[in-house]
Amino acid sequence: MTELAIIGGTGLTLLNEIVITRQEAWKTPYGEPSAALVFGRFGGKEVIFLARHGNPPTIPPHRVNYRGNIWALKESGVKKIISINSVGGITATMYPGRLVFPNQIIDYTHSRAHTFFEDDLTALTHVDFTEPYCEELRATLISAARKAALAPADSATYGATQGPRLETAREIERMERDGCDVVGMTGMPEAALSRELGLCYAACAVVANWAAGRSHEKITMQAIEANLTAAMENIHRVLANTIPII
Repeated sequence: MTELAIIGGTGLTLLNEIVITRQEAWKTPYGEPSAALVFGRFGGKEVIFLARHGNPPTIPPHRVNYRGNIWALKESGVKKIISINSVGGITATMYPGRLVFPNQIIDYTHSRAHTFFEDDLTALTHVDFTEPYCEELRATLISAARKAALAPADSATYGATQGPRLETAREIERMERDGCDVVGMTGMPEAALSRELGLCYAACAVVANWAAGRSHEKITMQAIEANLTAAMENIHRVLANTIPII
């Protein structure tokens, strides 16, 4: 049974290194996931790949079926999830192109289906979310990035916003005061849903641009896409060093 999944975000709709064995559509009590689950082998190990925004990517962050995605992976036998996210850099050390492995989250999203524990309950259920990421998996990813000499940021607070619009400069100022280092749109409720189902979940985030007001240059999708394309090689190197040993 395949126990490792990779959820690809903007700029990563499929991993070229995966030798695909099959693709399977999945139905869940929460609807279909964003795309078919791609089963294959990476570095000699069985993995499942899921394109968060669909393939081709057409699903905006606030419309991703996060519950369907995580439920499908759990049902398929997955125990560990590596999430690939693109983010904006807020603090000075979170420059475009850098790999960041967040250890905390502040959730600014709203109106998203954010829990499995809401209907037909026999008892109230709460999960400990003090440390939102799986530290064991996070440490393995950080070690792999250091091995590849990529100078990763080994801690950061991820501010999750609603999207799909980018933030205002004043919103970013507020987020920095709150303690956020990077900003993205897909970190929640994905991490919390994984915790509810007992899955080991960690994020590898690519800084695609400076957040609003952090640079004199205008934010453009062309610049974001160029930075993501350049950073994808580093993502592949991290995964190549990580997957065989987990």
